[in-house]
Amino acid sequence: MKFNIIKKIFSVVVILMATATFAQTTKYKTMIQMENYTGKEAYIVISLINPKGQYEKTLGILGPDNEWYNTLKEWHKFNSKKKEKLNGITGASVAGGARATRVIEFDTAKLNKGYKLRFESAVETQKYVVKDAEIVLTNAALDNKAGIKGTQYIKAVRFIKVQ
Repeated sequence: MKFNIIKKIFSVVVILMATATFAQTTKYKTMIQMENYTGKEAYIVISLINPKGQYEKTLGILGPDNEWYNTLKEWHKFNSKKKEKLNGITGASVAGGARATRVIEFDTAKLNKGYKLRFESAVETQKYVVKDAEIVLTNAALDNKAGIKGTQYIKAVRFIKVQ
């Protein structure tokens, strides 16, 4: 009797595992080239934006001190509500004229579905920019060797798929 119950439970678990869809992720090395501006280093947050234009997930932060995250105003509103764990996706801020790289990872199912990658930036005592760079999350856009142009502190962003 016990054996039949265990056998049935095991069968159900196997069937559930076989039919479950596991999310696959895609990784890209992101190279950010900054404009030659003067002043403090920029804090940049890389966010996944859903098709409705709302923040969905934080993919990376360039800026080590969380006491300054509130300068990234729109993202900070989202993060204050969602309270994401940011360990492992943070790093150094970026100076004018410098380059920075960050590996970002997102659900492959988001590709070609109207999602965007947003690069939001802030520099102490200077202008805050909600969309310093933004790209529609498509294979073609990510594979574009010219990258995307920034609007203020970011000169360009390029992507290289990580295998």
